[in-house]
Amino acid sequence: MEQDRLLTNLRKGVVEPCVLAIMRKDEVYGVDLARQLVALGLLASEGSLYPLLARLRGAGLVTTRWEESASGPPRRYYRLTPAGGDTVDLFATTWPPFARAVDAVLEEDR
Repeated sequence: MEQDRLLTNLRKGVVEPCVLAIMRKDEVYGVDLARQLVALGLLASEGSLYPLLARLRGAGLVTTRWEESASGPPRRYYRLTPAGGDTVDLFATTWPPFARAVDAVLEEDR
């Protein structure tokens, strides 16, 4: 379906900075993060988050720690690094003018 493909492409461009922005407040458990992103419509499925988190960790934008869980296997928690914070800041200043430009083009067409 054409709309699904468009939505997939839009998500690819914004999910990474959105993940980092969510981590600004505090560290986050991967499953909780995935559920939040799915509920917001920013992620199609929970499983697609983990490759992204691995890339963010490899790029030095997040760190992780393990915590034992009384109800199952250990849990991995993700925390924003200073470089990750800089990435969020850059996105936060770049996104509004970009979004306004897209909105302007779409409004011209009407």
